[in-house]
Amino acid sequence: MAGDADTYDYIVTGAGSAGCVLAARLTENGRYKVLLLEAGGEDKSFWIHVPMGYAKTFVDPKVNWKFESEPEKELNGRTMYQPRGKVLGGTSSINGMIYMRGTGADYDHWRQLGNEGWDYESVLPYFRKAEDNENGANEFHGAGGPLRVSNQPYKWEIAEALLAACQQAGIPYNPDFNGATQEGCGYYQTTTKDKRRWSAAAAYLTEAKKRPNLTIVTRAHATRVLFEGKRAVGVEYQTPRGLRTARAGRETIVSGGAYGSPQLLQLSGVGPAAHLQEMAVDVVHDLPGVGSNLQDHFNTYCTYRISRNLSLNSLSYSFVDRMVAGAKYVFLKSGPMSGNGMYVGALIRSDKRLERPDIQLNMSAWSTVDRTRDGIISHPFPGISISPVHLRPDGRGSVRLRSNDPLAPPEIKFNFLKSDYDIQALIAGMRAARSIVRQQAMQKLTVEETAPGVHVRTEEDMIADIRQRGVSNLHPVGSCGMGQGPGAVVDPRLRVHGIAGLRVVDASVMPAIIAGNTNAPTIMIAEKASDMILQDAG
Repeated sequence: MAGDADTYDYIVTGAGSAGCVLAARLTENGRYKVLLLEAGGEDKSFWIHVPMGYAKTFVDPKVNWKFESEPEKELNGRTMYQPRGKVLGGTSSINGMIYMRGTGADYDHWRQLGNEGWDYESVLPYFRKAEDNENGANEFHGAGGPLRVSNQPYKWEIAEALLAACQQAGIPYNPDFNGATQEGCGYYQTTTKDKRRWSAAAAYLTEAKKRPNLTIVTRAHATRVLFEGKRAVGVEYQTPRGLRTARAGRETIVSGGAYGSPQLLQLSGVGPAAHLQEMAVDVVHDLPGVGSNLQDHFNTYCTYRISRNLSLNSLSYSFVDRMVAGAKYVFLKSGPMSGNGMYVGALIRSDKRLERPDIQLNMSAWSTVDRTRDGIISHPFPGISISPVHLRPDGRGSVRLRSNDPLAPPEIKFNFLKSDYDIQALIAGMRAARSIVRQQAMQKLTVEETAPGVHVRTEEDMIADIRQRGVSNLHPVGSCGMGQGPGAVVDPRLRVHGIAGLRVVDASVMPAIIAGNTNAPTIMIAEKASDMILQDAG
């Protein structure tokens, strides 16, 4: 346990995907003393490390913040459940493990927004540096890095049928979504190793924990960044033994994610002055962009009953299947629990006039009646899901304080479906899903569409269904956006505007959401940030 007001060179608040990378890279050369604070506990849960275990961690309050958004006007007033990791590894310890980077054009767009050094050519080396790809190194991929990226362990029969149907529907096969092109259908790679989850904690902290210059404190909830004038000098944090403080001789680095980072900055007096005053927080620096520009992907589900037991639904309704699957995994590291259940997918354009994909079709070997903060309820029969995800939404939301209580959850607003394009893209995705299951490769397997159902035919029907069933895709970014304008929070070196000795390093700095899963880009951001921090240290 760190003592009161202990001094470190760097303090990192949050041991999520970015925080784990920072802790490992900043201690690598042995020159700097680093404190890593994590509000959650150790990543010891059995279910964290089993690939299919995320069905358990999805609702487990021991490792999950279980946030909830504010009611969404365009979604009939519904709230959006927001599971986020509260454990070493953060959300990389509870996510779906899909390794997806987005397109090169996404990062070129960051550069066009004024963020020098964040174009695709500049960030690709950091993706490669992080990566240990099962297929080896090439111009797009790395080998030997901390983050193991693996192929699906088996050619699942339902996955093969779905891929065949995609190609029959006119979607070309793509052997590598993170290679020369993103468009097409194919198998997902995952952040797993030896058929176990390979979180950022496993990848980066396993060796780093052994270093005497790294101190990791769990059950340590950062409550406030400490300032002397306009310079960050340390952190106050809550522990089971009471409130503690630590000082940072060089920098304090906020890595709480798209919700935690803006919340901590606002609690510390950095953010929109009027809001801080309303919350009775003393204003250190008026920075309007803190908590603004929140972005997330949005998706809906098309579910289908199938004629054979090729899905994972039986793990919910069949005691025998559940016991067999458990035994196969424990003793043989095989069977359905050794994969993530989302074996294949497709990246398509909702409109052929678009230059790059804006819809991701996640094809899952299960179907659900509902998934909420209380649990995931599978259909009591074999089923699959095809989930159209809108990758380039127009909606922008916010993260604000509910009160000045640092242990209270933040106020999260998304403003989903704010444009006609947001809606039309999802309609195109639903039509694509239906086209896939109509193909010959799926005809003998598909029994019926269980959601939205054959009664949902017209565009008006589809819009009503999207408003009633659509959900956040759990990829929040952008709430401490990088840039130079009045809405920016950090500069291209991720230093907080107007404050010395303070950076934000995590998914919240993305100025625009990328077209794909956000964990791999977050790790890349932290790899690049680590280099910049060490360069600036001299």
